Amino acid sequence: MKHTVEQKVYYSDTDSFGIVWHGSYLRWLEMGRVELCEAAGLNMLDLEKQDIVLPVTNMNIRYKASGKLNDIVIVETEVKKLTPVTIVFEQTIRNKESGKLFLQAEFEVVAVHNDGRLHRRMPEVIKNAFEKEQIYAKAE
Repeated sequence: MKHTVEQKVYYSDTDSFGIVWHGSYLRWLEMGRVELCEAAGLNMLDLEKQDIVLPVTNMNIRYKASGKLNDIVIVETEVKKLTPVTIVFEQTIRNKESGKLFLQAEFEVVAVHNDGRLHRRMPEVIKNAFEKEQIYAKAE
């Protein structure tokens, strides 16, 4: 299942030439991951109350083209892999009108306790939510 979020490029998202600043993409990618989790029934504040936080441990971003002021971008997010310890998100950002690919990204997150200690296994609430919504294809 792919989850999509639409975002307009505002002036604050760009540099002095009207080109999207690289940090804006990171904010939109985070928005895509959070929205996908919420679509699966996982609210970040509720997870924190259950002593679960999902920090990024690895990211790989390939910039392909630049967005511009007033573009409408589409952020697509899906879970590529769910292991006993990590979640790997695969994401793209495209121009809504032309379909032009701006970037491809892969983010790996782990579950940690609020004090920073690693959960030894992915918490059941997360596994169950992704399995219930068929967010990812189960590994063989």
